[in-house]
Amino acid sequence: MSAIDKIKEDIETNDIVLYMKGTREMPQCGFSSRVAGVLNYLGVTYKDVNVLADAEVRQGIKDFSDWPTIPQLYVKGEFVGGCDIVTEMTLSGELDKLFDDKGIAYDKGRADQIRAANA
Repeated sequence: MSAIDKIKEDIETNDIVLYMKGTREMPQCGFSSRVAGVLNYLGVTYKDVNVLADAEVRQGIKDFSDWPTIPQLYVKGEFVGGCDIVTEMTLSGELDKLFDDKGIAYDKGRADQIRAANA
């Protein structure tokens, strides 16, 4: 199976996929840590893919999304963005709306806490 086929399969079979450097338990860069931290804090169930473990997947996800950086977040097959976009969406409430619209379970109270702490 090619890297692109594996990426397509992951995105099609998981509601949320985070392509990141490292893992949710041990991120290997600050940007990946921030996005995983938001998802973890909100109690979201997601698949984490460590791009450092496979150079073909690392390049493949960049080619697949036509987005040059890692991390990359996918929700219900849709590319959401990287760290800056996810951070902005979290603070504006857009991430809540996306999760609500897509039927993704998350802790709304904790989402409000993130916004309150950053107001």
